[in-house]
Amino acid sequence: MTAKALLQMFPCHHAMKSLVVLVGFITLLLILSACQAALSPGQVTLAFWEAMAQGNLESARKHATKDTQHLVIKQQNMEGASIKTGEVVIDGPNASVLTIMTLKKPDNKEPLSFNTVLLKENDLWKVDYLQTQNNISTLPFGELFKSLQAIGDAVNKELEQRIPLLDKQIKSFSEELTRQLEEFRRNLEKSIPPEKQTPPGSI
Repeated sequence: MTAKALLQMFPCHHAMKSLVVLVGFITLLLILSACQAALSPGQVTLAFWEAMAQGNLESARKHATKDTQHLVIKQQNMEGASIKTGEVVIDGPNASVLTIMTLKKPDNKEPLSFNTVLLKENDLWKVDYLQTQNNISTLPFGELFKSLQAIGDAVNKELEQRIPLLDKQIKSFSEELTRQLEEFRRNLEKSIPPEKQTPPGSI
C-alpha cells in the first residue's frame, strides 16, 4: 500500500486539526487551574472583600473556608465600600493580610484597618471569616462592628421566634405537673384510713 493510499484512508488534516484544538483546550484548562492555585493571600483577601462590598455572597463564599462559609451573610453597611490591602504575613498554612476598608455610608470617611486571616485549604488560600470577625470586633469603630453583628442579630431573631414555643411548652409542663400533683394528693387521701383524715374545717 502506497503512502498516497494511506493518506486517503486517514484524513490526517482533520485529525491534526482536532488534536490541536484538544491540546489547546487542555492547555487553557491547565492555565486557568494554575491561575486559581496561584492566587496570593492578598489577592484572595481583595476578591473576598470586594465581593462582600458588591453584595455578591456566592463569590465571597467561594473565597472563604468551608467551616466559615455559612457565616458569610449580607452586610448592609459594607455596600459600596472601597478595599485596599497592605502587609501580608505568611506563616506556613496561615496568613494575615492588612485590610483597609473605607465605608461609603457613614459620614466619617476614616478608613478602617484590620487583619484578614487566611488558611490554606486544598492548597488554596481561603479567608477564615470567623477569625477575621474576631479581629474586627476588637476595633474601636462601632459602625463596622455593628454591621458585622448581623450574624448575632440573626441568631437573636431565631431565639425570639422560639421563645413563644418555649413558653407554651413550659405552660404545658406546668399544667401537667399541677394535674399530677392533684392526682397524687387524691390518691394519698384515699390511702389514709377515714378515721385518720382531718375533717374539713377542723383546723
